[in-house]
Amino acid sequence: MYTPKHYAVDDRPKMFEFMKSNNFGILFSHTGSEPMASHLPFMLNENDGEQGIILGHMAKANRQWRHADGQQVLVVFHGPHTYVSPTWYQEEDTVPTWNYVAVHATGVFKAVKDRARLEESVGRLTEQHEASQPQPWQPDFSTTYSEQMLKRIVAFEIKITSLQGKWKLNQNHPEHRRRRVAQQLKTLGGDANLQIAGLMDEDMAG
Repeated sequence: MYTPKHYAVDDRPKMFEFMKSNNFGILFSHTGSEPMASHLPFMLNENDGEQGIILGHMAKANRQWRHADGQQVLVVFHGPHTYVSPTWYQEEDTVPTWNYVAVHATGVFKAVKDRARLEESVGRLTEQHEASQPQPWQPDFSTTYSEQMLKRIVAFEIKITSLQGKWKLNQNHPEHRRRRVAQQLKTLGGDANLQIAGLMDEDMAG
């Protein structure tokens, strides 16, 4: 990922927290003749391995896991993003841009064919996302239906070898311009605008 130094983030805990908060990402791999990508929810075991391990599962019918097994892959975690108009700077010689936050995780993909590990992967991911429900749903792996579903998916883990964070928040502009942009985003409202404005305020506060 092209990352000028003023946008680069190498704070590992900060990147891990971002990955956990924005855990629906894109898995990229290559067959040798064509690129492949899958949109998937991921989990992070940040204390496993030297740099952490990404866990997940996908449909067994998805041929990506067969091609990716044992290969270097890329997982892209994308957060809020928004357009920035040059009119917001209230100055001349400015151009449009886009503010966003992203983390790229590179690592080695390994298909996990152990049944217990598959149940653990599905169970943990379900528990994580059901936590906010009034009556959280829990999987019962002993039912015939669950058995049929489990036969159709495959678990995997990706041992992280490198992480790259990019917080593109107008850091190439003086602070007074950045504050105008953040204020305009707050005025416009909307989840993405407010999140980017908050990140800009946080970055300017140091």
